[in-house]
Amino acid sequence: MQQNFKRILIVGGGTAGWMTAAAFARMLKGGGFQIELIESDEIGTIGVGEATIPPIVDFNRTMGIDEVEFIRATQASFKLAIEFVDWTRLGHSYIHPFGAYGVPMQNVYFHHFWLRHRAQGGTLSHDLFNSSTMGARAGRFARPMPTDRSPLPPLGYAYHFDAGLYAAYLRKLAEADGVRRIEGKVVDVKLRGEDGFIESVTLGDGRVVAADFFIDCSGFRGLLIEQQLHAGYEDWSEWLPCDRALAVPCERLAATTPYTRSTAREAGWQWRIPLQHRTGNGYVYCSQFISDDEAASLLLSRLDGAARATPRPLRFVAGRRKESWKKNCVAIGLSSGFLEPLESTSIHLIQTAIAKLLFLLPRDHIDPSVIAKYNAMLATELEEIRDFLVLHYTATERNDTPFWRHCQAIRKPDSLLRKWEMYERAAVIVSPPGELFRESSWFAVFTGQNVIPQSYHPSADIPSNDELERRMQLISGDVRKRVDGFPTHDDYIRQNCAAPPMAAKPMMEKVM
Repeated sequence: MQQNFKRILIVGGGTAGWMTAAAFARMLKGGGFQIELIESDEIGTIGVGEATIPPIVDFNRTMGIDEVEFIRATQASFKLAIEFVDWTRLGHSYIHPFGAYGVPMQNVYFHHFWLRHRAQGGTLSHDLFNSSTMGARAGRFARPMPTDRSPLPPLGYAYHFDAGLYAAYLRKLAEADGVRRIEGKVVDVKLRGEDGFIESVTLGDGRVVAADFFIDCSGFRGLLIEQQLHAGYEDWSEWLPCDRALAVPCERLAATTPYTRSTAREAGWQWRIPLQHRTGNGYVYCSQFISDDEAASLLLSRLDGAARATPRPLRFVAGRRKESWKKNCVAIGLSSGFLEPLESTSIHLIQTAIAKLLFLLPRDHIDPSVIAKYNAMLATELEEIRDFLVLHYTATERNDTPFWRHCQAIRKPDSLLRKWEMYERAAVIVSPPGELFRESSWFAVFTGQNVIPQSYHPSADIPSNDELERRMQLISGDVRKRVDGFPTHDDYIRQNCAAPPMAAKPMMEKVM
């Protein structure tokens, strides 16, 4: 059926809904599109003081967002890395940084040269060759300057921010660009008889809202994509066993660390996300190995400051929608699937879905091959991220609790197994264009969790021993000089982008 896809209706607000609305309004401006968003104040959104990864910086720039204004509006801090505590074994920690290690040499990745250095008895830690790692460890930060002529890779960074404030910030942008917000709760959905496409939704007060194209941002419910179109769900709990989370805010840290912390616990892991006005905390766990009450009690006993609310629970099943785009409806955000926030990918998956949909947006008809391509691209990205998360659980020496013994026995996905075997044999990491986690990320987690290759690339043998040592000293020295020139993270925020004080009242933190 030929039709003009100019009327776009987004069902659901929160981070997913307002990121979608703001991006569509900005990117499609002047195209004659009518963009509306339905959300109900009666329905809470799911989101925390959120940790992100570097692509969010590109999203904000594309949107024309002033970084300083955004940081102040969302009580944000900067993020250079994730610290993983007790994942390899109790008492051990490592850093997964943003940005590459060292510099490429002989046309191969730097980690091959570091592995040769290590094999020859060298004692320089791989951490010394990454600016984000060293900045995180020192509690220092400075945004990259255009005048920086260093041969080192650019400093990679992202943000911690209050997801509710970010959604409110994007709502202002979206409404300024013409998006119309409709307050109401969807109680019925009408499908076209001839093709099963969605025709309209009915609100609780009887209003009918019609559109040509629908975007489901209704969260886990999948109000359109699942309850109406029955897209199906692929369960990944055999690989990612955690199925519950509790979240609670506490008083802010005395020093705001420029990294997220993930601490492995007896039945899962605990996050810590430092914002300017408070700290977000949560316990992601497997209900097979711990009760909700015990998890809540343990979480509250492990906070860095006084709790500002009671823990809020969330139940989920790790996996993805079998069809994120079906007929004239696309699911974005939690309605399209859920991967626990171990590597802070939740907002990125919203962002990448928006970008793919804008690229493939129909004009006058929906081509099934385009739908198939979109679903395949999204499935591939989700599977790649899934494998990276599974790596954390299975590359562990821990066997001190039933949960960790269960994780050691997890059957790795074949795609992860192939990647793991290539790395163990010869330090080969293949990251195709477009894959989110690049060579440096896999290297950081493999090395951090004590997966050491048997060999390395032959090109790493080209420099003489003395020349290799000279280069290693030079590169690590350049990293140290760069980081030594940074102010402390808190000083940088105070001097450049401190947010106004928040009203002193209890706040209920929302999950993921």
